[in-house]
Amino acid sequence: MTSKVEEALGYEQARDELIEVVRRLEAGGTTLEESLALWERGEELAKVCRTWLEGARKRLDAALAEDDDEPGPGEDGGGPGR
Repeated sequence: MTSKVEEALGYEQARDELIEVVRRLEAGGTTLEESLALWERGEELAKVCRTWLEGARKRLDAALAEDDDEPGPGEDGGGPGR
């Protein structure tokens, strides 16, 4: 479960922080405790990003479904294409 702070993070904020966490982990030089804390934060940030992306996908799918439901020109039987 995400905290209020993580819920308030926008996608770009979470992504940018996640990039920084990964950079620090890859650079090394941190203690085991620091590495574990960074890993846990990275997991939280990845979850925030995934939630944003899933929401965006649902909105896109809904918009595309809406477009599919609307008849195109001449498809409703009474438009200018007839």
